[in-house]
Amino acid sequence: MVLFWVAVFLVTLALLVKGADIFLNKAEKIGYSLGISPFIVGVAIIGFGTSLPELVSSIAGVMQGAPEIVMANVVGSNIANILLIIGISAMIARKLVVTKDIIDLDLPLLGLTTALLIGVAYDRVVTVPESILLLIAYGIYFWYIVTDKAEEKEEEIEDAQLRKKVKSSDIAVLIGGLVLLVVSAKYLIEAVIALSAIFNIGTGIIAITVVAIGTSLPELIVAIKAALQKKSDVAIGNIVGSNIFNGLFVVGIPGIFGALPVDSKTATIGLIGLAVATLLLIISGISRRLYGWEGAFYVMLYVLFTAKLLELF
Repeated sequence: MVLFWVAVFLVTLALLVKGADIFLNKAEKIGYSLGISPFIVGVAIIGFGTSLPELVSSIAGVMQGAPEIVMANVVGSNIANILLIIGISAMIARKLVVTKDIIDLDLPLLGLTTALLIGVAYDRVVTVPESILLLIAYGIYFWYIVTDKAEEKEEEIEDAQLRKKVKSSDIAVLIGGLVLLVVSAKYLIEAVIALSAIFNIGTGIIAITVVAIGTSLPELIVAIKAALQKKSDVAIGNIVGSNIFNGLFVVGIPGIFGALPVDSKTATIGLIGLAVATLLLIISGISRRLYGWEGAFYVMLYVLFTAKLLELF
């Protein structure tokens, strides 16, 4: 029985990530075809798409009676994004350069978002009004990003390859990717609940560790590609945008259906870990450089964080 649920967990996690990738690719293509500027496509579609696994699995958790998964997944994913993904990216690139735009705008917004998320979760429950507040904050963030940067990056799509007509097959694949997302998320949460019962550990522990890493795979793929191409702003900017989306939207949407409890490990070790990871990234950003050795330090901290969660020391 254990092997069965482990297999279900691994397969559905892989399908969840694949479904997000399919949906993202087709959504991006359709966006270009409709004449939407590359900047808006990047902010609205790509930024949203890399966090789809977290969003869908969180909604599935609430629908299946395991709302504690939401905060555990988001906190775990955001920590993994910073310590594990940016850490690995810095090790691969040997040096990530932090641009002025990221320092002036993105990092302060990340700090504010993290502080708000910790603020609503410190009492170990995120209420419906607090979830609505998070969604309003995301709306303000999205509006600010679009209006602030769109003027600088207004682009017309002239490439005939990007303006290809949308085919019915594109719509079908988009819907198929969404269906794959929903179905895989449903059975992923079932597997988490079953494994939690079998091993007598909280669903929050599984969500903040294994599920969090798995749902962060799209960000990892984007970051590694960017690091190999020496595009530091993409590697860091993608993570910052993803963490803001997770903290405001991924918590906010499931939270409007009912209060979200925060399990003890997430409320103590998780929130502290998130605060430390975010502060480290802001400090590294201010220094304008993140070297390979710092990336290795980030990864080491993530290993220690996971070990502490699992009570290995």
